[in-house]
Amino acid sequence: MLLNYQVFGEGEPLIIMHGLFGTLLNWNNQIKALSKDHQVIAVDMRNHGKSPHCDEIDYNLMASDIAELMEHLNISKAHILGHSMGGKAAMQLALSHPELIEKLIIVDIAPVQYTPHHEEVFKGLFAINLENLKSRGEADQTLAEYVDDAAVRAFLLTNLYRTENKQFGWRMNLQALYDQYDNISAAPEGASYTKPVLFIKGANSDYMIADYRDAVLNLFPKSDYKVIKGAGHWPHAEKPAEFTKLIVEYLAD
Repeated sequence: MLLNYQVFGEGEPLIIMHGLFGTLLNWNNQIKALSKDHQVIAVDMRNHGKSPHCDEIDYNLMASDIAELMEHLNISKAHILGHSMGGKAAMQLALSHPELIEKLIIVDIAPVQYTPHHEEVFKGLFAINLENLKSRGEADQTLAEYVDDAAVRAFLLTNLYRTENKQFGWRMNLQALYDQYDNISAAPEGASYTKPVLFIKGANSDYMIADYRDAVLNLFPKSDYKVIKGAGHWPHAEKPAEFTKLIVEYLAD
């Protein structure tokens, strides 16, 4: 599957992979800074954004999508930055195709199978009647019955767009994400990746906890960790300046 992507700047290639329900547009703040010294390739993962829709999604497929994109762009090796679901896909790419990786940066996710925790999000998204929807405000009111956090709702509703017949639609393939959620919750698999990896954690996030330390070190024995204070699961959005500084310094080292 050839993913939708955008290229910014020149230099060593850096591929950015977003999380569940996200798009490449989530990384606009970082792209502006990082593209000063790198060729930044921001992608929409399969079943997200403007990338193709299909019935299947798992980490082997997502890793293969990135490998195919690199071949399409004639890139033999790249820095890889992945957040949440995109971080797991980045880990799978490193485990399956270590030769494609220059530096690997994983944001607020561990290589473990997580307990399902998006039930209310899915209920809220499916509760929005797209056929009769008149405005984003109306969608937000419906979603608020299931998702309390206004910032999370705003993030989810970036997936709404107007179709050619002026009705609302989802950019993401909502049904496939729901049907394949077990695969999205799963852990990446493979032999250990023996090159250095930077894990970045939001201090207030529970996606990376001490219980997952052994799982991380079993697959990524040369891991380093940075914690961003005052941030949760989206440190690149919550603390963009601090996050970007970490990335710039790590890639320049």
